[in-house]
Amino acid sequence: MTEYGRGDGSDRWQDDPYLGDGGWNAQQAQHGDQQGYGDGQQQYADPQQQYDQQRYAEQQYYAQQAQQQYNEWNDGQQTGYGRQQYPQQYADQQQGYGQPQGQGQQQGHGQQQSYEGGWATGGHQQVPYGHPQDPYAQQQAAYGGGQQDYYGTQDAYPPPEPPTRRAPGREPEPEPDTGWDPGPDQGEHAFFAGGGDDDDDDRDGRGERSGRGGKKPKKRRGGPACLVLTLIFAGVAGGVVYFGYQFYQDRFGPAPDYAGDGNGQQVTVVIPKGAGGYVIGQKLKAAGVIQSVDAFVSAQNDNADGKSIQDGVYTMQKQMSAASAVELMLSPKSRSNLIIAEGSRNVAVYALIDKRLGVADGTTAKVAKTQYKKLGLPDWALDRPNVKDPLEGFLYPSSYAASKGQKPATVLKEMVERATEKYEEMGLEKKAAGLGLDNPWEVLTVASLVQAEGTSHDDFRKMAEVVYNRLKPGNPETYGSLEFDSTYNYIKNQSKIDLSIAELRRYDNPYNTYFVKGLPPGPIDNPGEDALKGALNPTKDGWYYFISLDGKTSKFTKTLKDHEKLVEQFNASRKKS
Repeated sequence: MTEYGRGDGSDRWQDDPYLGDGGWNAQQAQHGDQQGYGDGQQQYADPQQQYDQQRYAEQQYYAQQAQQQYNEWNDGQQTGYGRQQYPQQYADQQQGYGQPQGQGQQQGHGQQQSYEGGWATGGHQQVPYGHPQDPYAQQQAAYGGGQQDYYGTQDAYPPPEPPTRRAPGREPEPEPDTGWDPGPDQGEHAFFAGGGDDDDDDRDGRGERSGRGGKKPKKRRGGPACLVLTLIFAGVAGGVVYFGYQFYQDRFGPAPDYAGDGNGQQVTVVIPKGAGGYVIGQKLKAAGVIQSVDAFVSAQNDNADGKSIQDGVYTMQKQMSAASAVELMLSPKSRSNLIIAEGSRNVAVYALIDKRLGVADGTTAKVAKTQYKKLGLPDWALDRPNVKDPLEGFLYPSSYAASKGQKPATVLKEMVERATEKYEEMGLEKKAAGLGLDNPWEVLTVASLVQAEGTSHDDFRKMAEVVYNRLKPGNPETYGSLEFDSTYNYIKNQSKIDLSIAELRRYDNPYNTYFVKGLPPGPIDNPGEDALKGALNPTKDGWYYFISLDGKTSKFTKTLKDHEKLVEQFNASRKKS
């Protein structure tokens, strides 16, 4: 028999097939009606005392039964239960309900009758109810009479307990760790299942309900989790759409472009040498002139003269359409470069640089005099004797992007670099010997004389022949003397026409070709490309003399007599004027 709520058996006492539904504390009789004691109400002894007595009686009873069965089995015969009785002391202690009212009535809690009879007969006599030594009164005669033992299985349910004696529900045993990981897309993540630190916050408040066997429900986070995922997916989708649109615009859509001729705000843009359409577009976009490089390149390609945009400084307006920017850059109105004209002397170029850079007068000339060896002159131009200015002839005529903030040495170095590249390109060093000259320095000097004396580009080749013919020592006309007014004017830093022969022949200076035979020590100006070409490819018509009657064109003669006739004609025209 299992103790109420505390016994070792596994079946519930209500479901005992031998006791039936005995009621609360097993006090309902197996057969017949239950009667009260005394005035019809059951009088109960102390519950704790009854509990201890009943447990002791059950233990003694089952121990005696096991020994009795073992002895009988050894003899080959089983006898019934009940040959042993509980001690009298235990029986006396169990009488806590007063006097019995007769047979067929149940005694106080914990009293049971002993069993008589064996396994074979199945017939047992019942001790009258209330017998002092029979705690199991009015129960079936013996165990084992073809009946199944409901308390012998391990899977039997534990007996129910009153609410006041229920212990907290036992926590389920954790599942064994098999080492298998379901992976991120198999199991449910704790974040979505509701696990986490938040569960601990409610343990104190709901611990009592959990202790009574109720399983605490998991908190769900479906709403916040779905919101987070929705925001993530929306951000990813938006990024894909944005970058996809940008990719389409870059590859297939029209390039962004401003409209109109600008907003009126002027800006200066410096275009470097050798810059192509994309480089020019980048410079313009950085200055805020155009909206995109692709739009400018497209407009440049659409313009027939778009490829002729040169390097230099341009005055533009902000927020111009690409087509308007191309048109303005092709117009001279936009050019704000430092322009070096063909035939300019270095003294004039130095003054222009000072003014453009905003430095004091003479600053650039001083840098040229003291730093000329650091500015990139070729080896054949260095260490020339009696040279007035080593940089003369190397400030190549062109357009330069000089602006305030730059240093004079930077601008001079760019000019020398461009001149050196041009001279190498045209082959001055290679062609000098074929022209009867010693080196490219002399070729450059001849080109400077041609540039100074010629009045038009058509004159340069004839003028170059005059130089080469007069340089010949044995020529019958000048006997090796050049006698150019331009050399005298160079050393005097002037540009006069009315010069007397007496004055010219008296001035002793290496640059005065009336006083010294041969070429001057160096170039007297900065020749342009046409003058260089004329010096490299002179005519062969036998010209020795030249004169300009109107200042625009020149007339060439082969003899002094013919030349003097033109001189008389020139003087006559001057008198009339």
